[in-house]
Amino acid sequence: MKKGDHLFLVDGSGYIFRAYHALPPLNRKSDGLPVSAVLGFCNMVWKLLRDARDTAVGVTPTHFAVIFDYSSKTFRNEIYPEYKANRSEPPEDLVPQFGLIREATRAFDLPCIETEGFEADDLIATYARLAVEAGGDATIVSSDKDLMQLVGPCVSMYDPMKDREIRVPEVVEKWGVMPEKMIDLQALTGDSIDNVPGVPGIGPKTAAQLLEEYGDLDTLLTRAHEIKQNKRRENLIEFAEKARISRELVRLKTDVPVEIGLDALALDSAANGPKLIGFLKAMEFSTLTRRVGEATGVDPASVEAATVEVQAKAEAHGPDLTVPATGIEEEGAEGEVAPDRMDDADTPQKLAKKLADAAPADPFDHSRYVCIRDLETLNHWVDEARETGLLAIDTETTSLDPMQAELCGFSLATAPNRAAYVPLNHRNGKDDLLGGGLVDGQVKLEEALAVLRPLLQDPSVLKIGQNLKYDWLLLYRHGIEIAPYDDTMLISYVLEAGSQAHGMDALTERWIGHTPLSYKEVTGSGRSKVTFDMVDLERATTYAAEDADVTLRLWKVLKPHLAARGLASVYERLERPMVSVVGRMEHRGITVDRQILSRMSGDFAQTAAAMEEEIYQLAGGRFTIGSPKQLGEILFGRMGLPGGAKTKSGQWSTSAQVLEELAAAGHELPRKIVDWRQVTKLKSTYTDALPGYIHPETGRVHTSYSLASTTTGRLSSSEPNLQNIPVRTVEGRKIRTAFIAPEGRKLISADYSQIELRVLAHVADIPQLKQAFADGLDIHAMTASEMFGVPVEGMPGEVRRRAKAINFGIIYGISAFGLANQLAIPREEAGAYIKRYFERFPGIKDYMERTKAFCREYGYVETVFGRRAHYPEIRSSNPSIRAFNERAAINAPIQGSAADIIRRAMMRMDAALADNGLGDVQMLLQVHDELIFEAPEEAVERAIPVIRTVMEGAAWPARTLSVPLKVDARAADNWEEAH
Repeated sequence: MKKGDHLFLVDGSGYIFRAYHALPPLNRKSDGLPVSAVLGFCNMVWKLLRDARDTAVGVTPTHFAVIFDYSSKTFRNEIYPEYKANRSEPPEDLVPQFGLIREATRAFDLPCIETEGFEADDLIATYARLAVEAGGDATIVSSDKDLMQLVGPCVSMYDPMKDREIRVPEVVEKWGVMPEKMIDLQALTGDSIDNVPGVPGIGPKTAAQLLEEYGDLDTLLTRAHEIKQNKRRENLIEFAEKARISRELVRLKTDVPVEIGLDALALDSAANGPKLIGFLKAMEFSTLTRRVGEATGVDPASVEAATVEVQAKAEAHGPDLTVPATGIEEEGAEGEVAPDRMDDADTPQKLAKKLADAAPADPFDHSRYVCIRDLETLNHWVDEARETGLLAIDTETTSLDPMQAELCGFSLATAPNRAAYVPLNHRNGKDDLLGGGLVDGQVKLEEALAVLRPLLQDPSVLKIGQNLKYDWLLLYRHGIEIAPYDDTMLISYVLEAGSQAHGMDALTERWIGHTPLSYKEVTGSGRSKVTFDMVDLERATTYAAEDADVTLRLWKVLKPHLAARGLASVYERLERPMVSVVGRMEHRGITVDRQILSRMSGDFAQTAAAMEEEIYQLAGGRFTIGSPKQLGEILFGRMGLPGGAKTKSGQWSTSAQVLEELAAAGHELPRKIVDWRQVTKLKSTYTDALPGYIHPETGRVHTSYSLASTTTGRLSSSEPNLQNIPVRTVEGRKIRTAFIAPEGRKLISADYSQIELRVLAHVADIPQLKQAFADGLDIHAMTASEMFGVPVEGMPGEVRRRAKAINFGIIYGISAFGLANQLAIPREEAGAYIKRYFERFPGIKDYMERTKAFCREYGYVETVFGRRAHYPEIRSSNPSIRAFNERAAINAPIQGSAADIIRRAMMRMDAALADNGLGDVQMLLQVHDELIFEAPEEAVERAIPVIRTVMEGAAWPARTLSVPLKVDARAADNWEEAH
């Protein structure tokens, strides 16, 4: 090893337990051998070797080793016989996997290192020292605090779960001391998991303060008599020897006699494909086998499965065979693990239930919940959260609208059954003039927030929420920006989009087997319903504290599954950042002109009235146009129009599809009904309703975006829904003229051009489409030319329009019937168009068949960025259900990839604008493939190139599309003119 080389040291024993606890039970199909930990381990190592440069470490290792514990007895047991005495025996199904994991390491052609009498941490410390002395750098792949004493200028740690590099500043930020003082800090605090005694009553925060004041452990113990706090002084004096023993237990040896030198740890440039594939085939890991084959260029079919011996009993590998009393440290395995195929017996949902049933969990004990009614107790809980580094939080309010809700209180949880509620504005129902009937003994709102603010913004404490965007935005209004955070709803969404619900009640029942107290049970329903501030404190505490408790438990169960299924990067890079990004957008809102809406409402009313008279004339008399029953009787009874079908209730169906089909066939009355419905809907849904959404204080409309309601990753908008404003009609486009920029500012609309067609060209690998996009051609004209043999130059508009309809229709699985309706042509002609399209672009048909086959086997499809959309009913015996799921599965990778791209752009946008001195340019709305901004007039010309650059580069660097992205951007006084 030489200067410039980089050694990765993987804590193999830590990986084993992360992998085991992260995955549901998995068995080899041929003989039932437990292999979940082996699979998790292989995926983690594979991901690290493949993607190291794209992680927070940012380098590719030149040297690599996996380090294991050898036996349960080490030199530390001679120092302190009770060392690690608390550890329990391992699960039976993990025992046979220890030897297999070592075989897996060798199959990767990686050094598998262990030394009798020493722990893996001692070997890691020794190799790190040797690497530095040789002029190289070392990265320790672990988040174990015991290893943080090794961090220095040339030695770092890497936490693969969080994709976070740990250097000196991170150690200081987390523990309050430099890495070299971590030994003394741990000597004081002890470790209940390893049975390191430490000094009773000394936690990390206190230990850091003492070391800062006295310098080191020896000085502190010598001068312990000077300490003013009685109990602390007495404990330090009484347990001084235990502290010294603890220091020797936690101090890592850097001089272990190693048999394998640094040079033997050098990585080959390419993995030994056949050897690794042979092992993976023996384990029956078909998904990873396929991936390794693709990456190494080795056909798995050409490789025989290796012969692997299974160690069925506990033999030499001691610490591997003991489990920490409190389980794994914090999170699960990192890697790409997926069910090999969607077997009926082992769907993800059934595996999840198995895990939930098998996982030990503290029963819910509401009597242990605390109602915090003073600042002293609240401060104690804040200190406890800092000690644990975890805090589940939930808010209770008077409204579902976070922009107008009043904060009634908030709940906290630091461990199962360790939860509390802090009431702030609960009332007793009295209507007195002085206090508004406030319940006595509550912490004042501003005082509580002043205590809470530093904790919620503390980078060393992870905040956990369920549907956290609501709480984030509510507290953002109070000047608190929660960070860092995790959201259990979004974790579930990444794991099971399309197959399960992600609300708290559903998640709790599915993953924990517990039915939480419902909101209705607390607030009542109907006429007896009250707002939460009117709920008595005992009942409110039970409900609110349970929510925080449940959230923390869900996080502990769900988070490891991200890495186990290879979805950690999807969550970290596509979902979690959206909480704050969208929260800021919702907080900003957009200005809507009441007068414009009022005028349009009047115009729509007149238009609708005129249409009604025409409808009455065509129908031969007056009737209630909005009544499906009366309309059906006129159309199919009195007029005898074709295509009538009755619903289950016996009424004629007058759905939009039925009327559109009749209108396309040339019947005038159905066409007038369709037009009347559109106008009246625009009036009721937008011009009449939008003024009611204007915030009384900001004067702006603040839509709410749902991050987890679609299968494909698209955002949805509600209260009001700004994504469904019709844009294909003149009347619909008028609505957008009411969305305006304030005086002195402009709205900027930045819209991806044909992004889904571009993604289709990439995923289906269509050379003609890719070349056309690369050349900047008119894609619809090019398609028409390819299909109909018409030159692009001078092409009739009707020919181009037909090609455009087919281009976009193909993405959504359009049928000949649907295309015929859209183009008003015979169904046979439409079918011929579609057939010709597939003949000209055969790659599209291949993509469709390939995607359906994949989904049938695995139960999901993936976007370019790895997001999964689940369609479990693609194997339904019902032809209609099966066909719907097939069409959805074909479309999901295209629509989902487009959604991922705009998400990536949104996440990068604020920072890019700020870096270019454009902090006053604000992103307000996201509508499908379009982003809306508000900017000072003088900043528009500088802002548009920055916005366009971010959006067009949003697919980089994680993935490379084989087609360029193009963004059209314009500025104007209102949304319609900017579009």
